[in-house]
Amino acid sequence: MGTIKVSNIKIFTNHGCLEEEAKIGSEYRVDIEIKADLRKSAKTDQLKDTVDYVHLNKIAKEEMAIRSKLLEHVAKRILDRIFNEIPMVKKAKVGVAKINPPIGGNVGEVEIILSDKRKN
Repeated sequence: MGTIKVSNIKIFTNHGCLEEEAKIGSEYRVDIEIKADLRKSAKTDQLKDTVDYVHLNKIAKEEMAIRSKLLEHVAKRILDRIFNEIPMVKKAKVGVAKINPPIGGNVGEVEIILSDKRKN
């Protein structure tokens, strides 16, 4: 089993419960970590034998572009797509952070982290 991480994907989008958040938008950070059997790709040196981190980045960007009220909702959509589109992935963890959230204090970020494993 091996691990692939795609960290610090920066995205400007408009998630949140407040109507102002939908209009103004905010900075977000997405971190993805997956577990898969990477022994074959380690031997073959072929992209087809591994989890393409470009694909992981694409999933994050596409799902972050769809407005959600809750970060949990968008993180779950990212997880679902990873498992639906990349059969090699056995486990995945997704963190979605809102940078400088509008919560009435000096807070650098809020982050939710969801993880799941393949059901088969």
